[in-house]
Amino acid sequence: MFLEAVVTATALAAAPAALFGHRALRRLQGARALRIDSPRGIDEQGFVRIGGIEQWVSVRGEDRGNPVIVEVHGGPGAPNSIHTVRTRAWERHFTIVRWDMRGAGKTFGRGGPGGQGETTFARLHEDALEVVRHACRRLGVRRVVLVANSFGSVFGPRLVREHPELFSAYVGTDQNVPDPDRDACDHQALLERLRAAGKTRQLARVEALGADQRAWGAAERAAYARLRAQSDPLTLDTLKKVVLGSMWLSPLHTLRDLRDYFKGQKFSERVAEGATGPDGDRGDGTRFEVPFFVFQGELDVLTPPERAKAFFDAVEAPVKHFALIGGASHFASFRRPEAFLELLLTHVRPVITAERVREAN
Repeated sequence: MFLEAVVTATALAAAPAALFGHRALRRLQGARALRIDSPRGIDEQGFVRIGGIEQWVSVRGEDRGNPVIVEVHGGPGAPNSIHTVRTRAWERHFTIVRWDMRGAGKTFGRGGPGGQGETTFARLHEDALEVVRHACRRLGVRRVVLVANSFGSVFGPRLVREHPELFSAYVGTDQNVPDPDRDACDHQALLERLRAAGKTRQLARVEALGADQRAWGAAERAAYARLRAQSDPLTLDTLKKVVLGSMWLSPLHTLRDLRDYFKGQKFSERVAEGATGPDGDRGDGTRFEVPFFVFQGELDVLTPPERAKAFFDAVEAPVKHFALIGGASHFASFRRPEAFLELLLTHVRPVITAERVREAN
């Protein structure tokens, strides 16, 4: 995997003693920052029986009375739990429920490749519903905010469309729009970036793949995603500093957990198959009964904001809002966690608060 190669190169570039000493210090600092001591706070991490297997779920927040966010992470196979320190401020305003999907992260580490059960897109969809219902029971709430990023945003809209009774709002970031009839702009843009950088070998590989993703298998999809990320300087910088940096310094993850993270990513490549129907996500409909928000990185080359905005414009919802996160590519909510929180507080929380007042009256 591309991320694994970057980690290896980083480790070899530094003296091992200094590298691990720095990691130990930063993890200690991170652990202190993550302490929740408030009387109404909650900090629970462990394995929950979801879909017939043990899956890792984290519930954190400083006040159980705050609105609940359930995240559906990207990848497939890229849990958000590594970003807990970066998003610590979110927990002052929301209770955050994070889940390592089957085939990913600590869930993959728990059962290994043979203990993941049915690893399909449809099964992940059902697992997500179980996680949401578990969160509602555990926290004593009727509805949660669903925050879906990247791969998670492929089936996030389906969840809120099919089960509006469980959700007070939908928030998509790195919003995917799986449309099999999409134009070839992304493909052409990648070719141009590779050509400008003189990457002849990668250029030839992309040209050989062609622009029709319906003809690709899991390996081709994964290779194409890596090439797109590597070809864009901002995305590559975000992978190194935000994703790998968070992973390496996370006080919640051991070295074994990091190994399982990469193994889980490789294992989860198969899940992308079957992620879309013949008509893409729009074929499922664009009418929603809950408030609908999309907060997208303005410079995202993996899930371009233009396509996300076109999808958003077609959405019918009681309340909706689209916003760009400046200076961010993919992983926008983690590159600019303070900007993402401001959007949540400005646009999402007021809608939830108003709903609570109506229900109370």
